[in-house]
Amino acid sequence: MDDQQELSYGQKAVGVRFNPSENPWVTTLKKQYAATIDILNEQREASNNPEVKRQLSIAITETQTAQMWAVKAMTWQY
Repeated sequence: MDDQQELSYGQKAVGVRFNPSENPWVTTLKKQYAATIDILNEQREASNNPEVKRQLSIAITETQTAQMWAVKAMTWQY
């Protein structure tokens, strides 16, 4: 990924550029979770229904949580 490229909402949400161990599994996971978050965010922005927006916001938060746990598992050293 080009460091000069503008990041999508999902890429920012998962910190796609942060992988100090350069673990290829972390890179793959972050890209996939970012794509999911981008879809959810696009739907949230397109909706006029406050309840749908709330549900999509929760889905984004839970996806970020899942991504963080997945990265933790991929980098577990103890």
